[in-house]
Amino acid sequence: MKFAYYPGCVAKGGAPELYKSVNACLGPLGIEVEELHGAACTGAGVLTERNPELADTLNARTFAMAERLGLPILTICSTCTGTMYASHERLKDDAYRARINEHLADEGLEYRGTTEIYHLMWILVEKIGLDKVRSLVKRPLNGLRIAPFYGCYIVRPSRLVDPEHQKRDTYLEQIIAHLGADAVDYSGKTKCCGFPITTMNRRNALKLTGRNIAEAKDQGADLMVTPCPLCHLNLDGQQIDAARVIGRSLDVPILHLPQLLGLAFGLSPEELGLRHHIVTPRTVLQKFLAGAAV
Repeated sequence: MKFAYYPGCVAKGGAPELYKSVNACLGPLGIEVEELHGAACTGAGVLTERNPELADTLNARTFAMAERLGLPILTICSTCTGTMYASHERLKDDAYRARINEHLADEGLEYRGTTEIYHLMWILVEKIGLDKVRSLVKRPLNGLRIAPFYGCYIVRPSRLVDPEHQKRDTYLEQIIAHLGADAVDYSGKTKCCGFPITTMNRRNALKLTGRNIAEAKDQGADLMVTPCPLCHLNLDGQQIDAARVIGRSLDVPILHLPQLLGLAFGLSPEELGLRHHIVTPRTVLQKFLAGAAV
């Protein structure tokens, strides 16, 4: 199973532990990748609001790179996935795609409209299969209560993303269960993390962040897991400030999806970059790691 790998910019910058943990899990999962070095940022929705044609050109360029390799795209960021799919939908218009391809011509690229896009979370369920994922578990996460946090991008209308897969808003719970842990249900799991308004209204952004974490904690979560590094930047990186804004203690570790997989697969904390977090998972995970340093 091979993909054109689009890690996005956050995994190469603000959350390098995500890139590290993905690379550590690819082998056990049987996934081969060819990384799309030189691919541009998707625009994260922000650029689309300002200049949609430029955003679609950047994404069409990435699609054309993958198309030239003859491979579907693997993403590890919900925001990248949602932004790509929005461009993908607009580029189904032949006349519009022809205009976008004029911008790509100088680089010798042309997007013909055939590229498929998959988030890692979708690949686990739809391509690899959860029974196979469960067979790879060497360290079951028994007794651990985990709150899924989808954020808003990855659950935007399934009919737009893929009408054949209408249950993608349950995939994190299914993955958590197959790793041996218990999934915590709470209303905030598909709400915004606050990241999009951080620079415009930081206090309200922190309120969103804090309330989502607080609700998960109140429902008994030991930790949270997210398929979106932008959500992780807020939930983990801004958690201390968020706790101050909402006036209560939080202290809930936030893991990236491949970090959770890696823990269950028996990978070490070092391989998964667990020391990079602002809110340390040390106390929560120590009992599952048999004394290994986190």
